[in-house]
Amino acid sequence: MHVEDRHRHWPGQHYLIRLRAPDDYTAQRSYSVASDDSDPLVEFLVERLPAGEVSEFLADVAEVGDLLEMRGPIGRWFRWDTYTPALCLVGGTGVVPAVAMTRAARHHGRSDLIRVMAVGRSPEALPYAEELAAAGAAIVYTRHPTSARPPGPPTRAEITPLLAGTQLAYVCGSSRFADFAETLLVEAGLSAEAIRVERFGVTG
Repeated sequence: MHVEDRHRHWPGQHYLIRLRAPDDYTAQRSYSVASDDSDPLVEFLVERLPAGEVSEFLADVAEVGDLLEMRGPIGRWFRWDTYTPALCLVGGTGVVPAVAMTRAARHHGRSDLIRVMAVGRSPEALPYAEELAAAGAAIVYTRHPTSARPPGPPTRAEITPLLAGTQLAYVCGSSRFADFAETLLVEAGLSAEAIRVERFGVTG
């Protein structure tokens, strides 16, 4: 997406996309940025949700050349500064900030600073799975076996080695996933103050 008068964004930030009807009714949703700031376009992942006012419009109606109202980039708390060693523990469509962080790390020659564990039900249900795996991410499927592990949620034994040398952890996913991930990180020895959480749920 091309953004007029674009300001620099940091990995982990998001934009607010607002739709406006002829009668001035508005609907808006937040979408995390997947692209690195060096990309000339801003990339978002839109999950088409049944009866989702904004997602259905973006998936089924919007066309190249349409103008959309946007505000951003937003989010200081969840952004990665590109030099602090960090772990991303992300689930489902919550992988998007981790994608932005791995792309930024690669662009800056700092791929060693970002570690990622991405969790999904199956390969089909985990966006960017191939890109994240190619970047060295640990991929965990809760309902799909792989050659590396049986299906199931990540364990403390799996997450503990990824925390070595890191100073922050970023958690993004559904409210249920975020609660699980935050507890897992604390049980693995990370201070709660070092965990930054971005959770999402159904919007009415």
